[in-house]
Amino acid sequence: MKDFQDYKNVWVFAEQRHGKLMNVALELVGEGYKLSREIGGDTKVCAVLVGNHVEHLADELYAYGADRVYVADDELLENYTTDGYAKVMTDAINTYKPEIVIFGATHVGRDLAPRIAARLDTGLTADCTRLDINVANYMEYLAKNTTASLTGLDPKDDSKGLKQTRPAFGGNLMATIVTPNTRPQMATVRPGVMAKREKAEGAVGERIDVKVNLSEEDIHVQVLEVVKAAKALVSLTDADIICSGGRGLGDAAGFELIGQFAEKVGGVVGASRAAVDAGWIDPSHQVGQTGTTVKPHIYFACGISGAIQHLAGMQTSDIIIAINKDPECPMMKLADFAIEGDLKKVIPEIMALWDVEE
Repeated sequence: MKDFQDYKNVWVFAEQRHGKLMNVALELVGEGYKLSREIGGDTKVCAVLVGNHVEHLADELYAYGADRVYVADDELLENYTTDGYAKVMTDAINTYKPEIVIFGATHVGRDLAPRIAARLDTGLTADCTRLDINVANYMEYLAKNTTASLTGLDPKDDSKGLKQTRPAFGGNLMATIVTPNTRPQMATVRPGVMAKREKAEGAVGERIDVKVNLSEEDIHVQVLEVVKAAKALVSLTDADIICSGGRGLGDAAGFELIGQFAEKVGGVVGASRAAVDAGWIDPSHQVGQTGTTVKPHIYFACGISGAIQHLAGMQTSDIIIAINKDPECPMMKLADFAIEGDLKKVIPEIMALWDVEE
């Protein structure tokens, strides 16, 4: 069994693409900051940058709360490859021994994190929507050992580890998972769930250059070209305004109106699971615990009654505007502004008012 006293600090995989940090990386730095302060002592939140010529991104990570940035920079890391990134991250974790490592639940994070967990022989909880340090009975523990921190506790005492919460059974219940017997504790976190810290311009931190022990023979796939999909990309997690449609649209044609609505207000199109399951719209538009968790400035819920999984995936939106014929449905009760009526009449009126305001 590993000596947990060797493991310390919270690591965040700072995913970047083409020299630009993903929004989820900054969200996770904020979450890592919170966790590190809950653990206390001299625990730090550390961001890990992997790529080629990415050291300039360290300043942005400091500004969003990182105490320390590990930089693994090499020309073989120019493009993401599972083999290359997994080896570099695994080597770094074995060298520096973080207690917690979190990744964004992006295409890259979902591919990379399980490979690393398998190589480290540790657990991994996927698609988390909440992370906490369980400090139950911690004061009693400290009273017995004044030099103690959360690091180095009895591995069988799972009451003081990382609580990793995620939806289970199709979102019908929330499961909280712990990793009591191995380190590091690893999780992927859905984009749009955690809050970024307020940016502190000019913040500084510690930088550590990671030795990259990587050769071409370690990478079994060669990236010849990166081609972006021709279809329109849905960016629900970064949207300030989301116009979502549900079963109340009646059929797939209803999303033509939602598309016009989104274009008019400068938003993107979202959907409920019911609309996606009916085949009315691509699953990439799905909002909710079983889709994408979002927190835009304005969320229009059009013909969405409000299943608990959907509500949990958008209820932190700044302003929720619901349009529905049923005034008693859960979404209308949750909304900041509830409009009772036929959405096919209400939405055009809102679009007309938007023109007047402009």
